[in-house]
Amino acid sequence: MRVLNYRVLLRKEKEGGFTVIVTSLPGCVTYGETLEEALAMAREAIELYLDSLIAEGEEIPTDETTLEYTLSLQREDL
Repeated sequence: MRVLNYRVLLRKEKEGGFTVIVTSLPGCVTYGETLEEALAMAREAIELYLDSLIAEGEEIPTDETTLEYTLSLQREDL
C-alpha cells in the first residue's frame, strides 16, 4: 500500500462554506458547508479522481515535485 499526500487549498466563500481545490489534480474541485465536510468531500473527490486515472492507465500525479510560494503585490488602486 502506498500513501499519497495531496495539498488542498480551501477558500471560504461569501455565501458560506468552503471551496476546495486539489492543486496537483487538474479540475479536482469540490465544496463543503463546513470545514469538516469540505475536507471529507476533498478526500472523496481525490479517491474518485485517482480511480478514473487508474481505470484509464494514466500516471498518478503527486505533490512531490510541487513548489509552493506566495507572491505579494502592492496595489494603490484597491
